[in-house]
Amino acid sequence: MKDNKVVVEFKDVVKEYGEGEGRQIAVNHVDFAINEGEFVVILGQSGAGKSTVLNMLGGMDTPSSGTIIVDGKEVSAMNDKKLSEYRADTIGFVFQFYNLIPSLTAYENVALTKSIVKDALDPMEMLDRVGLKGHAKKFPSQMSGGEQQRVSIARALAKNPKIILGDEPTGALDSETGVTVLKLLTEMSNKYGNTVILVTHNADIAKCADKVIRMKNGKIREVKIDEKPLSVEEVDW
Repeated sequence: MKDNKVVVEFKDVVKEYGEGEGRQIAVNHVDFAINEGEFVVILGQSGAGKSTVLNMLGGMDTPSSGTIIVDGKEVSAMNDKKLSEYRADTIGFVFQFYNLIPSLTAYENVALTKSIVKDALDPMEMLDRVGLKGHAKKFPSQMSGGEQQRVSIARALAKNPKIILGDEPTGALDSETGVTVLKLLTEMSNKYGNTVILVTHNADIAKCADKVIRMKNGKIREVKIDEKPLSVEEVDW
């Protein structure tokens, strides 16, 4: 059982785009809570609203109404400057397509965090944690997709974030490589105590989660807590 301290709260959150006849409700009166150290999967098909939830949680978008609280701070009330500080200090991002800078080595890509966070962790130690210490001098073009994704995880970890957000982080990888990346992400929760929140349409990944938030048409259909989630090795991929 993970820590029962609530670190994320969505209270009656709505996100609308457009006006009049073109108005679309991407997130429709959503409520949920996530505890510190949990490995959480937000599950749903394309258009379910899950990426919009993740973007609001990451401070990259703001709700039309409702309240988002992270670690006791009301993110939904922050101005642009405060949101920028929040993204830098609290959130580590892992994207589907890595977002590495091609002209920088693996080490340099991870070391970029030092320009964002003053207490950034050692880049080489983070590369070692994801099993890529020997790839420090390689450029992204010299690495496989799985290796590039592991560099992006090392970069996220170097910020020493309270929360790691992943947007389909295994979506561009083959199943074997995806399993390797998923093992790293579950380890961040189970071994190091980070709160890890992934959005995906892959129901198999949900089998490894402490909590699964199922979304459809902008609404939450179910919140399921699993006291004994499967390990990544136990899932039939």
